[in-house]
Amino acid sequence: MTDNARARKLADRIQVVVAETLDRRIKDPRLGFVTITDARVTGDLREATVFYTVYGDDEERAASAAALESAKGVLRTEVGRQTGVRFTPSLAFVPDALPDNARTIEDLLDKARAKDAEVRQVSTGAQYAGDADPYRKPEDEDEDDETGTGTDGSSEKNEGPASA
Repeated sequence: MTDNARARKLADRIQVVVAETLDRRIKDPRLGFVTITDARVTGDLREATVFYTVYGDDEERAASAAALESAKGVLRTEVGRQTGVRFTPSLAFVPDALPDNARTIEDLLDKARAKDAEVRQVSTGAQYAGDADPYRKPEDEDEDDETGTGTDGSSEKNEGPASA
């Protein structure tokens, strides 16, 4: 069994090798603007998952996925040659969902900003339904002591000095 550090190093090396090979050796016209975003290797170093993104619409993404599948053998050969491991891991290409998730989050943030602006627009010039400050202040408590209610809510008489 190998340690995780070796798997991470091999995954990083696979990411670089695949990206360079796609840039220099693969001349498939279906291959669009592909970016290799990440690579992960299983603990036994037998399988590697390579994550990628494609700039463009759905048709270009599908064409690039087909081009990657057809170039899988050449890429695996190059990975084996440049990494020098005993068993070259099999490659699986998976479209990275990170850009889609980021786009969804940006859309949600835009909606929240629009709602905030709408609330700000409605609240300008609005007045409070009751008092502007509904909380008791220390001067209010002094008035309550003069009327005979204490701070604990019990009724007391203010009779002046106590008679002995």
